[in-house]
Amino acid sequence: MDGAPTDDLAFSLMAPLLVAPATSAVLTDFDGTLSPIVADPEEARALPGAPRVLARLAKNFAAVAVVSGRPVTFLARQLPGVGPAVRLFGVYGLEWMEEGEVIVAPEAAPWLAPAADVVAAAVRDAPPGVGVEAKGAALAIHWRRAPEAGAWAQAFAEDWATRTGLLLQPGRRALELRPPLSIDKGRVVEAVAGHCSAACFVGDDAGDLAAFAALDRLARRGLEVVRVAVVDEETPEKLVSAADVAVGGPEEALALLDRLAAAAGSARR
Repeated sequence: MDGAPTDDLAFSLMAPLLVAPATSAVLTDFDGTLSPIVADPEEARALPGAPRVLARLAKNFAAVAVVSGRPVTFLARQLPGVGPAVRLFGVYGLEWMEEGEVIVAPEAAPWLAPAADVVAAAVRDAPPGVGVEAKGAALAIHWRRAPEAGAWAQAFAEDWATRTGLLLQPGRRALELRPPLSIDKGRVVEAVAGHCSAACFVGDDAGDLAAFAALDRLARRGLEVVRVAVVDEETPEKLVSAADVAVGGPEEALALLDRLAAAAGSARR
């Protein structure tokens, strides 16, 4: 693949996934991992070649999934043609794509109205430059275009979290409010990879810590696991500290996944 070179050390640390690709799982975030971080989240686009790399992984690994805080319909638009071989999970696992249809976790239904109330209030009250992203039972407030509005966003989100019972999730110059349910990226990782022999997750943000923690739990059950952090100046230190492998940005992350797919394909021949 054209693009960033793949670090040989990083690739060598992915070796557990190549022992038995047919019983291994590859899971990844989207924003900051398959897509560069941009000022307006609606303008985020998958890196050229990302759908092809995911499809190539799916030919050689037991399970491949994208697990994101974004709505699953957004993921489907950004990654055309990858399903159903590549599973798509949105809003931290509250929804997923199944045979071309969006399935919403039943537990999320009671939170649709509270989240809509917060979206309406945020749209009404937000300072100029602040973005409000509706996600069904969740929402996100972004201030990358208006850095001075971070304090307002924090106060607004804390207030509405108290009013509604929604949980506050920090992000990259963003805050999310989502239901207090036992559904997160970690639960998705365990569901997708629980019966595999090895698994990895590639992520860049605080929301991916739950996925890394799930890999820790799977490791205690005997799985070989690899935690991959996609690192830039905004990456949480906790994520970097928890990672087995670090790569410098989405281009390097995609190059690593492409090399992994190629190696798995060679092993099958």
